[in-house]
Order: sequence, then structure tokens, then C-alpha cells
Amino acid sequence: MKYIEENSTIWDERSENNDIWSIPSTSEMIQKAREGIWSILLTPTKPVPANWFPNELRGKKILCLASGGGQQGPILAAVGAEITVFDNSVKQLEKDRFVATRDHLDIKTVQGNMQDLSMFESESFDCIVHPWSNGYVDDILPVWKECARVLKKNGILLAGFGNPLEYIFNAGKLEQGVMEVVNTIPYADIDHMDDPDIKAMVESGGYLWSHTLEDQIQGQIDAGFAIVGFYEDIGGTALDQYIHTSMATKAIKL
Repeated sequence: MKYIEENSTIWDERSENNDIWSIPSTSEMIQKAREGIWSILLTPTKPVPANWFPNELRGKKILCLASGGGQQGPILAAVGAEITVFDNSVKQLEKDRFVATRDHLDIKTVQGNMQDLSMFESESFDCIVHPWSNGYVDDILPVWKECARVLKKNGILLAGFGNPLEYIFNAGKLEQGVMEVVNTIPYADIDHMDDPDIKAMVESGGYLWSHTLEDQIQGQIDAGFAIVGFYEDIGGTALDQYIHTSMATKAIKL
């Protein structure tokens, strides 16, 4: 799909410009993780609760899904997990390899579309870490189904994603703090490329889709998961002063 390739190129540029999701973990962070002091993010600012992870991470096989950038993967590798980082962006994966080389970590990196994990065998992983990223594909139901396939029974899926509420607003004006309701949900950037503001935002940030909460939550349940944890976080827009538009779930494969 053309937009997958275009989003890959755009995220290469974002990574080179040190996007918030592209700033690698420092050596100090890696050392603290080795000492048992660590946290990771699925959403912009709130750390994942410690009790969301398996009691023992050493030796666990973890897939960091659409999670390049040198952040989650290296921290979890320093704790002792066996890490595979999967991402659509070559430059994002280079950040993970950079940290791995710098701090002597064992990390495998794979480039691809999060909707297709066919290169992995069924029941390959104990845990999947999936930070805020599935807004960059048009359909997330295949993502949840693939997660269920590659996870072992009782495996854990930790996912961060956005509230579609923010997409009802004029995106260009929302960046300026003006909340003008113009769109219906579900929303897709590709349907609004005649708007110069949207076109400019896509060219700098990538194509986005506003998946419904039903697809985000019931989609996991339909794929064979039980959701056992939930929290909210800010989303990084003018809406932060009114409502949290990022959220995270902990799900267990039944």
C-alpha cells in the first residue's frame, strides 16, 4: 500500500529530527534499567504501571511493535528480556541499533507493516509492547489478530492509542488552539488532501486514521484478549486542558 511506504519515509524524517518518539534512551537510563530502576511509555507522558509487566522479565520474548526509536526496546533489553523491535521506519530502527551497539545490548530489528507479522511464527512471544502508533494504519483489526496469533497463551499485550474525539476538529486550527468541529468519525487524512492544512500536516507528520474506540477495545476482545488494565494520558494537543485523549490497555490472550 502506497501510504505505508509514504508513512515510512515521513517517519524517517521525523526520526532524524528527533521526534518525541525518536529520542534514544541514554546510557544512564540503560544502566539504571540493569540495576532494576526503569519505566517505559505507551502514551506521551505517563509511565506504564510496573504491575502490568510479568513478574520476571529476564528471558521473556518481547515484541516491541511499531516501537522503533531507541526507547522501549533497549530499556527492556537492559532488564534482561529477549527483544525484537518491529517498525515501518528504517531510521527508527537505526535508533535501536545505535543504543544496542553503544550499551552492548542484544536487540533484533525487523522492518515491516504492523498489520502483517507473517515473518513470526505463531505463539512466538510472551509479551507485546505497542506504543501509540496504530493511528498510522487504515485498519487496526488485523493488528489485534496478528498480536493474538504471535503471542503465547496468557501472553500480555500492552497498547497505547488515541481517542478519536480529537479528529472531529479542524486539525490546522486545533494546532492553534481553536476548536472548530468539522469532521465525523471515523476520520482519515486521505479523504481530506484537498485541504492545504491537512496536506501540509500529512507531509510533515504522516497519514493518520481515527479508529473508533470500538475497534480499539472490542477489536482486542474479538481477537481473543481479555482487557485487565486501563489508564489515560494527555495527547499533546490543545485538548489536553479539557480531556485526556491518549489511553493504554493491558490485555491477556485467553
